[in-house]
Amino acid sequence: MNLSASLAIIFLVLLATGVYIYEHRKIRAPELALIVSLAAIAGVSRIPFAGIPSVQPATFLVLFSGYVFGPFIGCVVGSMVAPISNFFLLEGPWTVWQMVGWGLVGLSGGVAQLLQMRGQSPKKGTVPWSHQRVLLILGFAWGFLFGWLMNVWYWMTYVYPLNWQSWISVNAASFLFDMAHAVGNVVFILLFGKPLLAVLLRFKNKLSLT
Repeated sequence: MNLSASLAIIFLVLLATGVYIYEHRKIRAPELALIVSLAAIAGVSRIPFAGIPSVQPATFLVLFSGYVFGPFIGCVVGSMVAPISNFFLLEGPWTVWQMVGWGLVGLSGGVAQLLQMRGQSPKKGTVPWSHQRVLLILGFAWGFLFGWLMNVWYWMTYVYPLNWQSWISVNAASFLFDMAHAVGNVVFILLFGKPLLAVLLRFKNKLSLT
């Protein structure tokens, strides 16, 4: 068993642990419906963009889900994107790594919101520009971070020998794709970030009143 398969098994165990905690966590029906809906939208959103390498709105949607609803929901939504979308696209051993990657995207959005709002979620349909700027930075950064995570899987699975030279070569080969992912995230945030935040915040406020 190579290192890539070993890490994949570790990730599966961690994801299974998360599912176990999730199953034993008290959660309301509207919150569950929200998680499933957000995950389905983010997952299906990849399909129309399948012909454009690395450009898709899933990362942006997961990031905003975590930012509005918190790190837990953001992580759960993100981890469900790959199984949903890859059912229509192409399943493979990389799916586990994608689940981890998008789960971390949602987690980072929730953490950013907690740090900026100091534990208080935004109450209105507008978010200060300084906070939107953080979302732009995170969106751009995750274009590369997500690519590097997937490169780890590729590097450990298909590349020999495993050294710094081969690692740099793998990342250099993916640079344009990672840049496309990063720029795509920024474009999606600039075009759709404000209306999406307004919609998500409305749902959050309605959930808090339920």
